[in-house]
Amino acid sequence: MGWLQRLSDGLTKTRDAVRGSLDRLLGRAADPAVLEEFEAALIASDLGARVVERVMERLKKQLQGTDASQPGRVHAVLRETLLEVLTPVQGLSLEPLLANSPKPFVILAVGVNGVGKTTTIAKIAQRLSQAGKVPLLVACDTFRAAAIEQLQVWADRIGVDVICHRHGSDPAAVAFDGIAAAKARQVDVVLIDTAGRLHTKSNLMDELRKITRVIAQEYPGAPHEVLLVLDAMVGQNALSQARQFHQTVGVTGLVLTKLDGTARGGIVVAIAEELKLPVRLIGVGESVEDLQDFHSDAFVDALLGTTPSPSA
Repeated sequence: MGWLQRLSDGLTKTRDAVRGSLDRLLGRAADPAVLEEFEAALIASDLGARVVERVMERLKKQLQGTDASQPGRVHAVLRETLLEVLTPVQGLSLEPLLANSPKPFVILAVGVNGVGKTTTIAKIAQRLSQAGKVPLLVACDTFRAAAIEQLQVWADRIGVDVICHRHGSDPAAVAFDGIAAAKARQVDVVLIDTAGRLHTKSNLMDELRKITRVIAQEYPGAPHEVLLVLDAMVGQNALSQARQFHQTVGVTGLVLTKLDGTARGGIVVAIAEELKLPVRLIGVGESVEDLQDFHSDAFVDALLGTTPSPSA
């Protein structure tokens, strides 16, 4: 329950916006002005225009000829619609993903600056290590000396190996050495950190393509998972990031980080609706335990402040 409470706390900003509008809607005639106010609140919560449109169409049919005084009806329509979008993208957690996969299994972490890629892959490595797997960290963020040092500190802390070159080295060369080392050492999972790059900078995205090409040349079929790490605080900008990275390297899974009280967590719904990418993990704090598998029902209930049904 501690983690679920932190998830609920992390979605406070979005939930307050939706619930505040719901409270104003309830008990008033469902006239166009009232529904328009509710629609604006949903859009401001970053749920995405397509999802909001679907919610509003259903609500108008449900409330036709009545008022909106029945909170259960409004909540049910909203919850059902969000689950309809999110349940299909509830991705396999790491353990089942690895169960029948090649060894070593290669995970490439991508994303813009400051989203928490290095910390995320270190937490994944610790989780895998605790589950009896042998992970290998690869420091391909050679632009920031601090990133290499940060990954080394994590590796020392959790007792895993890390492959790194000097600051300023060719990231693709580091990736190559990482794959070669993983084969030689018979590790289970390779976790490759990459430099944060603006999704709008074509030269940086080209370099990311080069890294993936080198990995595939050294190990056909890899990377097996391309994890896009997104900062939940940036709202709609996360959707444009997801589009661009998906076009560039073929994202296979999402990690949503920094889901604290200032986050705009509704954006995961918009991304799920448009890109249909699996959501693997969500992070609600700094500790390893705060990075958890994504479960659509728990997320929606925390987003709306609803009590899960017994079957959920």
